[in-house]
Amino acid sequence: MMSDTVIKVEHLSKKYCRSLKHSMFYGIQDIARNAVGLRSKSERLRYDEFWALDDVSFEVKKGQILGVIGANGSGKTTLLKLINGIIMPDKGKIQIKGRVGALIEVGAGFHPLLTGRENIYVNGAILGMTRKEIDKKFDEIVDFSGIEDFIDVPVKHYSSGMYVRLGFAVAVHSETDILLVDEVLTVGDEEFRRKCMSKLNEFRSAEKAIVSVSHSMELIQGYCNDAVWMDKGMIRDIGVPSEVIDRYLRHVVDVRQATGEMGRRWGSGDAEIIDVRLHNANAEEVTKVKAGDEVSIIAKIKFKKPVQNPIFGLLLKNGEGTWVYGTNTMWRHMSFGTFHAGEEIAVIFRQKLHLVSNVYFIDLAVSYSDAITYCESWENASKFSVETSERSVGITNLDSEIFVRKEA
Repeated sequence: MMSDTVIKVEHLSKKYCRSLKHSMFYGIQDIARNAVGLRSKSERLRYDEFWALDDVSFEVKKGQILGVIGANGSGKTTLLKLINGIIMPDKGKIQIKGRVGALIEVGAGFHPLLTGRENIYVNGAILGMTRKEIDKKFDEIVDFSGIEDFIDVPVKHYSSGMYVRLGFAVAVHSETDILLVDEVLTVGDEEFRRKCMSKLNEFRSAEKAIVSVSHSMELIQGYCNDAVWMDKGMIRDIGVPSEVIDRYLRHVVDVRQATGEMGRRWGSGDAEIIDVRLHNANAEEVTKVKAGDEVSIIAKIKFKKPVQNPIFGLLLKNGEGTWVYGTNTMWRHMSFGTFHAGEEIAVIFRQKLHLVSNVYFIDLAVSYSDAITYCESWENASKFSVETSERSVGITNLDSEIFVRKEA
């Protein structure tokens, strides 16, 4: 392992069994084989087994922040557990250089009958801290966790958020060289997440390695300098976060289309949205735009029955399903009278897309004047992508200019 490499994963594989009964039976078989000196680890899958990780290889260097993304069940948490030594691989090997701290599961390493105070010492010892080190940092750990009033209460009475606070507080004060963080940070409130990010920034400044699993694309893109996309136990992509995220989100869209999750419609059918297109400022149909471009979202609508003063609405969502922007003609104080059966119209939403790089979905709706019932609502009627070379996080691209000046 090279001097600046702190984690080296080579051809790592881990299998699980879907059936508890078969899993227990295979476990007994493996124990029996070990007892007579035979090899228990098999590279072949037995009935009901599957590869949770399959031939995974990568390196993490000192000072690197690696983000791991992927759908639920893709092997992300299994990977962290293997790196942390909680479970053992069936194939491959892991080389670690330095002390590892981890926050992978809420309450992992805590004894429910012990108090928070006692669990700090137990959890700290698990992470390799001496009692003297824990004594020295005890007040800092408690202060960071923010649960001073409950530190002498058995942790079985803690909420999931309190578990996370205490577990993360111990992990980041354990003088680790490598920190493994799972999605559990989303359990904390806004103030606690801010403290966590501040502490993680200290780790980054100290050039310690961090491996973070998250469904937050904003976090991965804004905080990590490399990203890994896990898919069905294998590495699908690895590289610059913005590029990996873009390919991952496009894959999510393709899967939704293939499984029929896109394009759901409902309503009375008195009006039908028959076409949706995105045009640029030159009236050309496009599916890719640059941040800040002016576009027209054009919806063609045909009425099947007379509808008096309908409301036309638009909703934009990003690839993670977050609402980005919505508007409708009622909020704009627009009225149209009655549209008759057989009549076709075009509704045009013109706007500048001050958005960050991502895939975006267009929802369209035609409702009655009561703004409650729909003639037709079309979810994910169309999609487009926004591209920008600028690195940023969040939802909107505010096109900032930055100036630095010396004050007299």
